Amino acid sequence: MVTKTQRVEPIPTDCRTRRGLELIADQWTLLVVVALQQGTKRFSQIHAQIEGISKKMLTQTLRALERDGLVKRVVYPVVPPMVEYSLTTLGQTLIEPIWALRDWSEKYIEEVERIRAEYDQTGKNSLQEEILALVQKRANGADSSAKPEKE
Repeated sequence: MVTKTQRVEPIPTDCRTRRGLELIADQWTLLVVVALQQGTKRFSQIHAQIEGISKKMLTQTLRALERDGLVKRVVYPVVPPMVEYSLTTLGQTLIEPIWALRDWSEKYIEEVERIRAEYDQTGKNSLQEEILALVQKRANGADSSAKPEKE
């Protein structure tokens, strides 16, 4: 079989897609955007809605989203201070692609997990088989060296 070598263009570090993915490529960013899609919320409401996120991580994620222009932070001059967060118009443009990813996950994640488990099990089985074969080979080698040679 003859194959024709094609020139493959490298994906540059400054390409738009890569830069866009850097904005949202962690689990917390997507979840914060989803939490805010329903409207303005206070920090405690967002924290209660996203299981497993620490207050520190939520604070860092909200600051990054604010810096990127995806979340608007409003501080009200009351005691104690009240802070609300909402998606900006730009942040709202992420809802549709996030829901597309959610729909894909709903449809395919169980298949991915099944294949992953099969792969992991196959890897373990073949490694176990290799180890067993080596042990048996060494055991057989030890048995043959223990036998006295005939003269």
